[in-house]
Formats: sequence, structure tokens, C-alpha cells
Amino acid sequence: MKLSKNLCFAVALAAALAANQSRAVDVVGGQTNVILDTDTLAAAANLTLDAVGGATIVPGDLAAGAGETSAAFPIDAASTLTYTPGDFLNTFSAGGTIEHNGTVGFNTPDGDAANDATVGDFSIRFDATRIGGDRSGFFVQSTTGIVAPLFDIQVTNVIDLADALTIDGELLVSAEFGQFLFDNSFSSTNLVGADVGAAQVAATAIPEPGTLGLLAGLTACVLGRRRR
Repeated sequence: MKLSKNLCFAVALAAALAANQSRAVDVVGGQTNVILDTDTLAAAANLTLDAVGGATIVPGDLAAGAGETSAAFPIDAASTLTYTPGDFLNTFSAGGTIEHNGTVGFNTPDGDAANDATVGDFSIRFDATRIGGDRSGFFVQSTTGIVAPLFDIQVTNVIDLADALTIDGELLVSAEFGQFLFDNSFSSTNLVGADVGAAQVAATAIPEPGTLGLLAGLTACVLGRRRR
């Protein structure tokens, strides 16, 4: 009986520590909504939105104004971002990503469909070396078609709950994408840093497996004592 009490105490203590210090959750679903300033992209970079593919949703949940296009991209369960509710910016896993499904295509100025640009299956990642100016370190990487960072994210708001994560931000043309557009004569100047849209991550989250296992162990211990 003494061993059983000690065991229950140890489990209860571990559960309390987990509840107070390490209530980490994993991003597992939801969608990221995007507004693209298509007028700016057409005028500054000769890119005209032509088509969407895969799991892309049109329109997304963000309302588009004149000269803008709204779309959304489902968040894939392969995402690996982990954070502690209420303290996202200090606890998110720097190596974690938010993965998406869906593509968008743009007509290019030469009129040749074979040269049209496709981007998509986006991955939101973090790199501390990208922090500076309005850049938060978070960026949008295209993993289909043009495989490169497209936009740095200027984070404007974060709501980090135990079952949901919302991140609002502005989309700034990345150094890589700006150079690509300039080198390929899509733009006459390097558009790095230009604000060409907005994004809202609306993700769902669940407790990490370790936290669930700890709570299950505590429950089993308590029930076991009652049955005795």
C-alpha cells in the first residue's frame, strides 16, 4: 500500500509540473487564409494570378477588397510546430513547421504558358537570421514549382490557446523572391520588402502525446486506488 501511495504521489507531482510548466501542444490542422494584392503583383512584377490547384480554397476566410484575391490553404497533419499556450513566441519549436496543401499559378509576361510560374504546398518556417526591420523571422517557403522562400512575415498578432493558434501578419517579398523576379525581368526593381498581401494562420492544436500519457497515468492511478 505504501508503494502504491508513493507511486500515485509521484505521478500526481509530474502531472502538476506538466500542467504548470510544460503544457505543450502540437499544430495538427486548420487552414491558413491569404489575401494577395494581385493589382500590385501585376503592376510591379508582371505576375497575373491564373489558376489554383490541389487543395486550395477560393475564397478564403479573409475578405478581399478591390484588386485583391482571397484564398486558403489547408494545414497538413505533417506539421511539426509545437508551442506552450499563452507563451507562443517564447516557446514555439524553432525547428517546427506548419505545412500546407494547395498551389497557385501566375501568367508570366512572355505569354508562353510553358513559362508560367507555379508556387504552393507552402511551409511556414522560422529562421532567426531573417529577423530585422519588419521581418519576424517567420517566412513562407514554396515547396512546389518555384522552390524558395517567397515571403517574410511581419507578425502583427498572435492568439495562442490550448486548442487553437491564430497568427496574423503581412506578407513581405523575400530577398530570394525579389531577386528571382528581378533576374528574370519580371520586375524592373528588386521588390524585396514590398508588402503584397496578408495572411492569417488559423490552426487547430492538441496536447503532445507525452502530456496525454501523463494525465492518463494519473487517472489510472487514482481509479486503481478507489477500487481497492
